[in-house]
Amino acid sequence: MRSGGVYAASKRGEFLGRLPKPAQPLAEFLYEELDALEALKSQAKKAMLAEAKRHPEFRLVKSCPGLGPVRTAELLPIVVTPYRFQSKRGFWSYCGLGIVTRSSSDWVRTQTGEWVKAEVKQTRGLNRNFNHTLKAIFKGAATTVIGRRKDEPIYRHYLRLLDGGTKPNLAKLTIARRRRQRTLAVKTTADSV
Repeated sequence: MRSGGVYAASKRGEFLGRLPKPAQPLAEFLYEELDALEALKSQAKKAMLAEAKRHPEFRLVKSCPGLGPVRTAELLPIVVTPYRFQSKRGFWSYCGLGIVTRSSSDWVRTQTGEWVKAEVKQTRGLNRNFNHTLKAIFKGAATTVIGRRKDEPIYRHYLRLLDGGTKPNLAKLTIARRRRQRTLAVKTTADSV
């Protein structure tokens, strides 16, 4: 159940009293629907975790810092097997963390008037065609490691990136990639056992 604000069971009467009389029955129905959905969400989570624990990869993938039981249970049915990706870069793109380096001006004119290929490639951000759930899983894992696991080597790596002048959002992206890379390696190990 949600703990605060308009959704809290202890404050519902107060918020219902603020509504006009004709709107109060509808709000009560919405509160009942919320309560039912919260119960269903809890049951679905238990069923998802029970199913995920039946697979040997679950224990290994869950051991990656930042990936708890729920994230691991969401990750396993999406990735299925690491062998469907030719390289880690393919997996990066599938997760939405692959860098795109498109440019519209690949050729420049020299002093003599001839056209030569430009040497500087600029990044254009992350790819847009990706699995949104996987991206949320790995970014959430990176946020967990950065925010809560001060004793992790990954957190120390994050601090080194910041000290080196990397912007916080790019350092977090690097950490998310490391989570994804380690997960792929662990999943490969689990599949070969």
